[in-house]
Order: sequence, then structure tokens, then C-alpha cells
Amino acid sequence: MSSDHDLKKTMAAKGEPFVWLTAMGLSVGLLMVAGLLGIIIANGVPVFWPDRVVQLTLKPGISSPVPGGGSEIVGELVQKRVKRIPILGADGSPAADQTEIQVFVGNKDAYAINFAFANQVDIAAESFPPDIYRFERLEYGIAFGYPRAIKLPDGSSIPATSPDFPRLLAELTNEATDRRHQIEFIEKREIGAINSRLTELRVKKGTTDTAAELASLDADYQRLAAEARTLRQQQAATVLVYGTPTGLERTLAIGDLVAYTQPNLLTLPQQAGLFLHNIWNFLTLEPREANTEGGIFPAIFGTFVMTLLMSLAVVPFGVVAAIYLREYAHQGFFVRCVRIAVNNLAGVPSIVFGVFGLGFFVYFVGASIDGWFFNEYLPTPTFGTGGIFWAALTLALMTVPVVIVATEEAMAAVPRGMREGSLSCGASKWQTIQRIVLPASLPGILTGLILAMARGAGEVAPLMLVGVVKLAPSLPIDGSFPFVHLERKFMHLGFHIYDLGFQSPDSEAAKPMVFATTLLLIALVVVLNLAAILIREKLRKKYATGAF
Repeated sequence: MSSDHDLKKTMAAKGEPFVWLTAMGLSVGLLMVAGLLGIIIANGVPVFWPDRVVQLTLKPGISSPVPGGGSEIVGELVQKRVKRIPILGADGSPAADQTEIQVFVGNKDAYAINFAFANQVDIAAESFPPDIYRFERLEYGIAFGYPRAIKLPDGSSIPATSPDFPRLLAELTNEATDRRHQIEFIEKREIGAINSRLTELRVKKGTTDTAAELASLDADYQRLAAEARTLRQQQAATVLVYGTPTGLERTLAIGDLVAYTQPNLLTLPQQAGLFLHNIWNFLTLEPREANTEGGIFPAIFGTFVMTLLMSLAVVPFGVVAAIYLREYAHQGFFVRCVRIAVNNLAGVPSIVFGVFGLGFFVYFVGASIDGWFFNEYLPTPTFGTGGIFWAALTLALMTVPVVIVATEEAMAAVPRGMREGSLSCGASKWQTIQRIVLPASLPGILTGLILAMARGAGEVAPLMLVGVVKLAPSLPIDGSFPFVHLERKFMHLGFHIYDLGFQSPDSEAAKPMVFATTLLLIALVVVLNLAAILIREKLRKKYATGAF
């Protein structure tokens, strides 16, 4: 008995129970992170896989929840879930749980709903019609239907039973896609550049040269606008006639047809190819339909540029502050107070930094810049409103405590002998810091930068006040002079997730995009962090003879 007591006392003295508790806490944390990532991946990746279209035939006496659907529901199977009905059975016992099936029926313009629900026990048969089409449209989302004919601009019609129908539909869709790109180029690039130049000229005092250039630009604008109108008319001239699964006849301009497939006839290699194609479109296209359709390229680009600008701003401020606090400041009461303030800043809610950024950067600094350099554009603000530059500075201010603390720790870890050796060779204090201390501290500085990027890239609350928007008409970096437009508003993946999840008009339809965008945001943060980690490891090996 005494030996057991001595053993427990010895284990407690060594701290082994706390070691096991710490290990258990770490394991639970890792399991929670892995579980969260698993949920996001399981719900985000299948968004891009092409589903088959199912036709559910209901039992006699059960009507379809789809308007005009009779006894059938046609669409993509979303999920099956158990539904508990709080009623008693015929013998007074609790009724058994029922499995409810959720089906995406599309054709929102015809049905006014996107989803239909049916109980598993009410389904008599399940089939997969081979001749059904899935149409992806510019407006109103996905449509399921059976093609009937193509009406050409000359008034002729090609029925779906014609052998030339598949080839003609493919050719017309490709032509419409090319015209859509031409319209986008004309309206966004060429007309956009003209509008920017017109705005610049109209704020200047009128001169003969200015008037002549205005007339020339106006003529170019009218020519390009007429060309865009002609292309749009061509987009609407050819019409696809199709029937919905409920028997309604609908028309769709080929110009509004983004893509189409026959999902129930796709082979596995075709499904895999379409899966990769959907991922590519998601990464490269612009959003549409209240951000629930299309891609998220502007949000990816805005997040990357904002994080890069934040990193370029936070590192100099953080490193300079750490150098002063560690190497030059007198270590007394004032410096201790400054360090306490820096540590406390790391715990301030991010929305507070957003309010500060709005008041200081936007309303004070930005308004002053407008008054000094862009007075002719007032009262329309240039820098006196939210923009990507102010957003980056706000997040840099929020994350600078992390960089300061990491830099100070890294500089303190540099061996004293290296400093004294440099000073004994005749180097000044600044030369010692510049050539000995800072290079050996770079891995620690990059550690602080990694933590800052990880936090800054995922922040949303401060960005809502200093520049992020639901849909940005232009990117902050493009081909128009001066190429980098720091005053522009931007899209962000974090805000995009918030907008889809809480501001979307159809939360059920937006749910797949929420998981897909979340997965992409995590991947972007991981890529940025991995790049910084690789650089840090190379520097750590280079200065292995120093502090590390």
C-alpha cells in the first residue's frame, strides 16, 4: 500500500498526469480541426461533381410538390434526412421516423421554387430519364428540360429530332460564348477606359484640345456602344425551345445559355472531365445570380492582393518597432507599459480596428489626400472612401502586435557572442543589427508574418467598414494605367462566405457555394503560409550557425 502511494506521489512530482492531460487536449484539438476540415471537404468537393437527374414517381393519391408536376418530381438528389413526426400511430405507439428526400428541381422561373421534398414511403419508383438536359443559364440558375427545337434568326426552325440538332446546338452555344466575351471586353475594357478618360477631361477646364478629345472619345463611345448592342441582338436572335418535366414549354435565348449537358448519359471519364472543368470555371469566372452561380475569381484576387499589401505594410512597422524596443529604448517603466499595450492590442476585437480604420484612414487621411491631390473630383471621393489600401493598412495595424512580439523574441535569441564579436571588429551598433542580428532573426520574423497572414486573410468584420463589397465592378490591379488602383473597393473570400450564408435570397441554393468558398479560403491561407514556411526554412538553414 505504501509503495503504491509512493508511486503516485512520484508520478505527481514528475508531472506525468499533466503531460497526459496536455496530450489528450492536443489530441482532442486535432480531432476537432480534422473533423471540421472533413465536413468542409465532404460538402465542398461534391459541388463540382456532375449529378444525375432523377425522376421520382409518387404513389397514387400523392401529389407532387412541384407546381403542375402531377405525380412526379424531376431533379438532382440533394440529400436524404430523417424526419421525426410528433404524432402517434394507429395503436397509440409513437410513429416511426420517416426519411425525407430533398430534390433540386431547378426551373425557378417556371416553378418559383428551387427544391422539392418528398417522403421515402411516398415514392413508388425511381428512374433516370436518358434524354433530359441540364441547362446552365445566365439568369434564373439551372433548368432541366427536353429540347424541342431551335428557332433561327431567319424564322426557320430545327426540331430536336433532326440529326443535325446536337451539332447545331453545340456550334451556336460556342458562338454565343465567344460573343459574350466580346461584349465583356468592349463594355469593361474599351468603354471602361473611355469613361475613365472622359471623367478626367470633364473635371478640367475647357480648352480647344480638351473639347476636340472629348468629341473624339464620344464618337468612339457611340461606335463601341453600337457594336455591343449589335452583339447583344445577335445573342437574343437564336432561341432554344424546350419543355420542362411538368410539360410547360419555355424559350431560352442561346446567348443566355452558359453550358448544357445530358447528365444521365455521361460516362465516368466524362464526369471526371466535367468535374475539373467546373472547378476551373469556379476559380476563373465572375459571380452571377446574387453570387450563388458562376465563379469567385474577383474574391480570390481581392483576398490575395489585400493579404499581400497587408504583409508589405505590417513587416516594416513591426520590425522597426521591435528593433527600437529591443535595441535602443531604455528598459524601464515606459517600455514595459508599451509592451503591455502591444500585447493588449492583440486581444482587441477586430471590429474596433475597423472603426478606427474608417475614422482615421478613410475619413481623415483619405479625405485629406482628396483635398490635396483630387480636389477637382470632389464631392465624389477618390481616397476618402473605403478601398483595398485602407483595408490592408487596417489589418496591418491589427496584426502588427504579432509581428512585434515575434521579432523581439527572435532578436533576443541571437547569441550575445555574435553581437560582441561584431562590435569588437569595429562595427557600429546599427551595422551589427543590420548584418548580424536581423539576418539571424529572419526565421522568427517570418513566423510572425505567417501568423499575421493567417489572421488577416480570414478577417471580415473590419473589412466591411473599410472597402469590401458584395460585387466589385473592377479589380484593384488591371491593364489600365496606372495599373495598380489602391483606391478601388474589392471582393474578399471571407465576406463572400458571409454574404452567401446570411445575405443570400435563397440560403438553401447558396449552401453548396458556402462550403466550396470556405474550402478555397482555407486552401489559399494554407498556400500563403506554406510559401512563407518554405522561405523561413531556407533562411533557418542558412543561418543555422547563429541563433537557430
